[in-house]
Amino acid sequence: ILTILGNSAVLATAVKRSSLLKSPELLTVNLAVADIGMALSMYPLAIASAWNHAWLGGDVSCVYYALMGFLFGVCSMMTLCAMAVIRFLVTSSSKSNSKKITKNTVCILIAFVWLYSLLWAILPLLGWGYYGPEPFGISCTIAWSKFHNSSNGFSFILSMFLLCTVLPALTIVACYLGIAWKVHKAYQEIQNIDRIPNAAKLEKKLTLMAVLISVGFLSSWTPYAAASFWSIFNSSDSLQPVVTLLPCLFAKSSTAYNPFIYYVFSKTFRCEVKKLQCCCGWRVHYFSSGNSAEHPVSTTCSG
Repeated sequence: ILTILGNSAVLATAVKRSSLLKSPELLTVNLAVADIGMALSMYPLAIASAWNHAWLGGDVSCVYYALMGFLFGVCSMMTLCAMAVIRFLVTSSSKSNSKKITKNTVCILIAFVWLYSLLWAILPLLGWGYYGPEPFGISCTIAWSKFHNSSNGFSFILSMFLLCTVLPALTIVACYLGIAWKVHKAYQEIQNIDRIPNAAKLEKKLTLMAVLISVGFLSSWTPYAAASFWSIFNSSDSLQPVVTLLPCLFAKSSTAYNPFIYYVFSKTFRCEVKKLQCCCGWRVHYFSSGNSAEHPVSTTCSG
């Protein structure tokens, strides 16, 4: 519910401000699309299976669930990587060079992200890697446990781990470390903090927001990655079902964090959310006891 409501607000705000969106903000929209896509395509089936205490459907629904999870997971990771690279380029380059990152460039980058994610998602269907049920039996993913005795599966998971996890994660860390160093050097040159231009303060806030989004995603998926890699080299029976279930739930919760981060750091997003609340009739009216019909006091939205 939090994922759908939060990311729907992000998409509604983006549609409303479509003519004012800057190029890097398109990546934020793409991240919201991936998050809400995961919630709509996967969570209802997983929730129903949890109530059923067993997976609903057969192998087809299991492959569908695992494919959707892999597709949207890789898409989110690569989108965060692209966000970090663009933030680094915008922060480190001159104003004229940063203007070269146009909306068309970002749209091409987003298309590449989806094609790259789709390629990795369909590879198990083509015979490289496998999809299968989770050890706790109410969701499906890559069949990690088959990889410790299968060279085909092990080569897939090793390649996927390097190209879809390690390399993007290192790129994200390197970009934000580079930005932090650049900002630190710039602030050292300005002795009086009151003289720091508003544009620099805005860049710092946007960078901090992007860092928190990346940290939230990586932190959510790290326990799941650790449990999955344990299953590669050891029998999945060596882990209690709850040990494999909790990291999976924690990883899926990553789709709900981003709208709250936007709400805290973006004044524009806060204002647009309040306007959406007003448009949807989400008002709280207070009436005076003497003449409630004539003097309603309601919450209002201000720019």
